[in-house]
Amino acid sequence: MSRLNRTDRPYDIVLFGATGFVGTLTAEYLAAHAPAGLRWAIAGRSREKLERLRERLPGGSEAGLLRADVSDPGSLRALAEQARVVATTVGPYVEYGEELVAACADTGTDYVDLTGEPEFVDLVYVRHDARARETGARLVHACGFDSVPHDLGAYFTVRQLPEGVPLTVDGFVTADAAFSGGTFASALNQFARHRRLRAAARDRRHHEPRLMDRRVSAPLGAPRYVPEVGAWALPLPTIDGQIVRRSATSLDRYGPDFRYRHYAAVRRLPVAVGGVAAVGALVTAAQFPPLRRRLSDRLRPGDGPGPEKRARSWFTVRFVGEGGGRRVYTEVAGGDPGYGETAKMLAEGALCLALDDLPPTAGQVTTAVAMGDALIGRLRAAGIRFRVAATR
Repeated sequence: MSRLNRTDRPYDIVLFGATGFVGTLTAEYLAAHAPAGLRWAIAGRSREKLERLRERLPGGSEAGLLRADVSDPGSLRALAEQARVVATTVGPYVEYGEELVAACADTGTDYVDLTGEPEFVDLVYVRHDARARETGARLVHACGFDSVPHDLGAYFTVRQLPEGVPLTVDGFVTADAAFSGGTFASALNQFARHRRLRAAARDRRHHEPRLMDRRVSAPLGAPRYVPEVGAWALPLPTIDGQIVRRSATSLDRYGPDFRYRHYAAVRRLPVAVGGVAAVGALVTAAQFPPLRRRLSDRLRPGDGPGPEKRARSWFTVRFVGEGGGRRVYTEVAGGDPGYGETAKMLAEGALCLALDDLPPTAGQVTTAVAMGDALIGRLRAAGIRFRVAATR
C-alpha cells in the first residue's frame, strides 16, 4: 500500500450533496462541531443553493463551495482531487454513486457514504477495491444508522469477550423514527433490483479471498421470542449483518469461529406480524413500475420529518455476546436514528478519517476496521451511548 501525498489539498473534508435533507443536517453538524482550522467545503449541483445553505450555517462563511454533478464525471474527479476525505449523501447510490467512488479510488481520496444498498457495496468492491488499495484510499460505506451502531456495537461487544475462542453475537434493534424521501427511494429501488443484487453478491464472492483458518458467518436466523430483551426477534435482511461479517473477516479479534445474527426487536406479537406483512406488501409493490412510481410520489427525495418529530425519535441496539464461558450484554443508543444521529455519524466518520491516528488500511473497509475505537470515542463524546449493561 502506498498512500498518496494529500497534505497539499485545499480541503480536509468535502461534503457532497450538502443541500439535500440529510446533507443539510450534516453540514450544520460540521459547522457547529468542526475543530478550529478544519478546511472543509460543501458541494452539489446548484451553486445558488449552496450559497443559501452557507449563509444559514453557524460560521458558514468559512466553508468553501464546490460545484459538482453526478452526470459530469470530470466535476467529480475535480472534487476528489481537492479533498483528503469526501463524504456523500447522494443516493440511491447504485444509480448515482459509482463515479464519485471511482474518482476517490483513483486519486487516493478517503470516502464515506450513507448507503444501505448491498448491490452498490458489492459492485464497488469488485470494480474499485484494488485501485483504492494501490492509491491508499479508504472506501467506507454505510457510515450512518446503516451500519455504524451495529458494526461498532458488535465490535464493542467482542472486545468485552475472551480472545482466541469461538464467539457469537446477536443484535436486536428497536427504534421510533420516520423515513425521509431519500431513504424511502433507496429502499424501493433495492426491492425492485433483487436479481441484480444477487448477481452482484455472486460476483463479489468470486473476487473475494476466502478465509483459510477461521470461520465467519452472519445467517439470517429465525423469528423467536428472546427473554433477554423481552421482545420478539424478527430477522432483519438489511446490509448491517453483512457489514458486521466483513469486519469479523478482517479482524482476528473476532476469534476463530464467529457468528452474528441481526434482528428487529418487537415487544408485541401482533405488531411484529403486521410489520412483516407491511414489508412484504412493499416488496411486492416495488416489482411493478406503476405502483413503485405512485409510492415514490408520496415521499420524494429531499422530504423528511420536521424538527419536532426528530427530537422525539430514538434508537436502541442491544447485543448479546457469548464465548469462552462468558456472556455479556451491551447497548448502543441515541436519538433520531435516520437523520440527526446519521448526520452525526457521517460527520464524525469523516472527521475521524481526516484527523485521527488510525490503523494503516486501504481499499473497501468497514467502520470497525478503518476507525474502530477512535470512532467509538468520537461518538460517545457526541452523545451516542456505548455501554456494557451486564456480564455473566
